Parts: sequence; C-alpha cells; structure tokens
Amino acid sequence: MGDFLFLSLTISGVLILSLIWRFLYAFWWRPMRLGKYLRDQGINGPPYRLVVGTIMEDTRLRNEAKLRPMDLSHAIVPRVVPFLYQTFKSYGKISMTWFGPNPRVCIMDPELIREVLTNKSGHFEKTKLSPVFNVLKSGLVNHEGKKWAKHRRILNPAFHQEQLKRMIPAFHTSCSELISRWEELVGSQGSCELDVWPEFHNFTGDVISRTAFGSSYKQGMRIFQLQTEQAQLLSHSNKSKFIPGYRFLPVEENKRRNEIDKEVCALLRDMIREREKEMEMGNVGNNDLLGLLMESNFKESQEQGNPNAAAMTIKEVIDECKLFYFAGHETTSVLLTWTMVVLSMHPNWQLQAREEVLRVFGKNQPDFDGLNHLKIVPMILYEVLRLYPPVVSNARRVDKTTKLGDITLPPGAQVTLPTILIHHDPEIWGEDVEEFKPERFSEGVAKASKNQLVFFPFSWGPRICIGQNFALIEAKMALSIILQRFSFKLSPSYAHAPYILITLQPQYGAHLILHRH
Repeated sequence: MGDFLFLSLTISGVLILSLIWRFLYAFWWRPMRLGKYLRDQGINGPPYRLVVGTIMEDTRLRNEAKLRPMDLSHAIVPRVVPFLYQTFKSYGKISMTWFGPNPRVCIMDPELIREVLTNKSGHFEKTKLSPVFNVLKSGLVNHEGKKWAKHRRILNPAFHQEQLKRMIPAFHTSCSELISRWEELVGSQGSCELDVWPEFHNFTGDVISRTAFGSSYKQGMRIFQLQTEQAQLLSHSNKSKFIPGYRFLPVEENKRRNEIDKEVCALLRDMIREREKEMEMGNVGNNDLLGLLMESNFKESQEQGNPNAAAMTIKEVIDECKLFYFAGHETTSVLLTWTMVVLSMHPNWQLQAREEVLRVFGKNQPDFDGLNHLKIVPMILYEVLRLYPPVVSNARRVDKTTKLGDITLPPGAQVTLPTILIHHDPEIWGEDVEEFKPERFSEGVAKASKNQLVFFPFSWGPRICIGQNFALIEAKMALSIILQRFSFKLSPSYAHAPYILITLQPQYGAHLILHRH
C-alpha cells in the first residue's frame, strides 16, 4: 500500500512539474527568447507581461479613449488605436508589441508591406482567428496553402464583373426599399433626423440576402438576423478570450452562441441540399452567389475527376456562406456610414457628387455601365476608405525563420501591418494627410499612392478581399440613389467617435438630418 501511495505521489509530482514547465516555457522562457532575438536587431517596444503580453495595456487605452467623443476631425488614429499610435511614437516605425506570448513586429515601410502581402516566400500566413470567432468568420479567410487556393479558385467565378452586373437588379431592389423607408420618415415635413448606421447595417444585410440566396430570401434574412446577434455575443466573448477554456463554460452567452450556430448551419444545409436537388433535375439557378458557388464547385469536381477529393464539402460551403454574410455586409455598411458622415462634414463635395450623379443618371435608375463612368463618387469612396478603413490592421505569422528586408523573424513571430496608421502617415501622404481631399485619387489609386503600397483598405496581393468589387459597386449604387433624392448634414446630436468593434464603427451611431432633395 505504501509503495502504491509513493508511486502515485511521484507520478502526480512529475505531472505537476511537467505542467509548470510547459507553462513557464510557453509564457515566459519562449517569449523572453524571441523578444531578445528581435531586440538584438534593434526592434524595441513595450515590455512583455506574463500570459497577456501588451493586450491589457492596449485594452486599457482603448477603453479610456471610448469614454468621450473626439473633436470633429479626421485625425482619428489616437482615438482608434491609441496603443499602436504611442508605440510608434516611442519606438519608431519598426517596433514590437505582444499578442499574448507572441511578439508582433509592427512595420510601416511600404516595401516591407509589399513583401509580406505578396508572400512570395510562402512563409507569411494569416494569423489564426480565436476559435470563438470561427462560428462567424470561417471559410476562405481562415485557410492556407492548397486548401485556400482551391477555395479561392471555386469562389472566383461568383465575383467576376459579368456576374456582378447580373446582381444590379437585386442591389436596386434593396436600395429602393431603403429610400422608400426614408421618404416615409421625411414625410410632408421634408426633413427628419436619422441614425444611418443601423439603417445601412440592415440595408447591406438585405443586399447580401438577395444576392447570396435570391430564391431563398426569407431564410437568408433569418440567417442575417442570427449572424448579427452572433456578432454582438462574440464582441462580449472577445473580452474573455485570454481565459483558457472560457468558450466551453456553460454560461448563458456560450449556450446562445452554440444555439445560433446550429440554427444557421441547419438553415444553410437545407438551402444547399435544396439547390443540389434542383441541380440534379437540371434546374441550375446561378443568379445568386450560392448558385454560382455550387455550379463552380460542381465544375471543379468534374475537372479534377475525383469529386470527393476536389469539391468543397457541405460544411465548407456552409462556412463560405457564413463568410459572405460577415464580410459582405459589414464592410459596405461601415463604408456607407462614414461616407455620409464625411459628406455631411464637407457639403461642397456632397454637392459635386450629386451634380455628377444627376448628370450621369438624371432621376433614372443607376445602371452598371453608368456606375463605371462615375469619377467623383469613386474618388470620394477611396478617400473615405483611406481615412476610415473598415479593417484597421492586418496580421501575418511565420512558422519558419524568415527574412523580411534586413530583419530576421524567428518562428512564432507575427507581423502587424497597421493600415490606419499608414493611411494617416504625413511622410507618405503629405502634411494635409488628415484633410478630406478626394482629388488625391483623381488620377487613380496608383498615382495617389506614388506607386507605393500605402493604400490597401481591402488588403492586397493574392489574398486581396475577393468581394472588393462587390462592395464598391454596392456602395456606388446606394450613394448614387441617396444623392438623387436627399441632401444631408450632421445632426446636433451627432458625436464623432470612431472605434473598433471588429470593424471601424461609430460608437454613438451616425445621426444625420435628411432633407428631401
């Protein structure tokens, strides 16, 4: 009995020591070694804190910034990313922060950014999303290597210009319903106050429901409502992402997240199986993204000659559909919101944009060719994307020792490309960098950025956002129809407070005064 007890205690002691060693290795020895390796190359930054790195300081500064709105200006960087802003001021344009126990090298050099985003070495991979976010944002954005290449190849046909042209009627239907609602609110008085942020959030959800699942629109809207609730729950869960195993705890928000994910997957699975039956009967409907995706998936299977190996599984198609919803409505809703806020701040540009829209379309429905002939409207959208990029930074990781310019990155290091800081850098854009000047883009993006990689609101390189053209056409269509019918200005209740909640959003909404034009 005594020998058995001794053996049990010995095994328990060994296990405890092993766990302590693993903890110390992962959260102390390894970060210290990687940090020294980078500091020896002249890359400095705030000190590492056990387990959390610099996340707590980042969170603290953001929470302080959110306590009050800012002055009405486009100098938003200190409020939106105060920690990164202070890091670059203190440690230079190549510096280091800590994402948990992982060092992140933050770079603002255009040539190094190009090297990371073109990824010719194949060593710069997307950082892994927290498992909590996979229920919302999975699919293409989370894949690497051959799997990413296959999914991108299957998805590409759905976003070709000719396919987007066929979606114009769906865009217009959603726009018309939005405008009808606004005209009712304006009523006989001719004007009203309106928070356009939730309006655009619902509008872009309506657009993605029609364009992704045209013949299953009602189910599509149900998925949109569920995904919206999921995003709200995830924003709360994100605050607890450094508590190991938190997502597995039987707390109410975790239960609800799982319920939503099951319902979304069930709805999508039913829609996919219904489309499969239609395809088997020869009724191939490819006027929406789901139809185009499934048609492309079928062709991929036929070309590879091995359907089970080549095509996406139902689960993978479901994941891509969930990504349609997140990326398809989130980016455009924030772009349209900030565009209306900025044009309210700069009525001269609002007037120029309206004159162009009326010159090209009159009061008629905007069409695809006309949208492509607009000059001032795209200039405005690009300048808004420069000042208010929907995603404020990109991150990559390396799993092998990797050269980046004169820097050698050790395995496990990450790289941050702070889009918003680069878009607001006076050394790149000039001393008027915080001014709204759409004329920067009068001769195109390349000329505006002096052929440097300094403007990438939709990322860049092989992994550039597949839905970029979709988002811009949708935004041009919506803005054109709004300008045909309304003028707008900031409400006295508007509070300027950009902040990050996955994307760059208005903390207190976007309250404007609409006037029937």
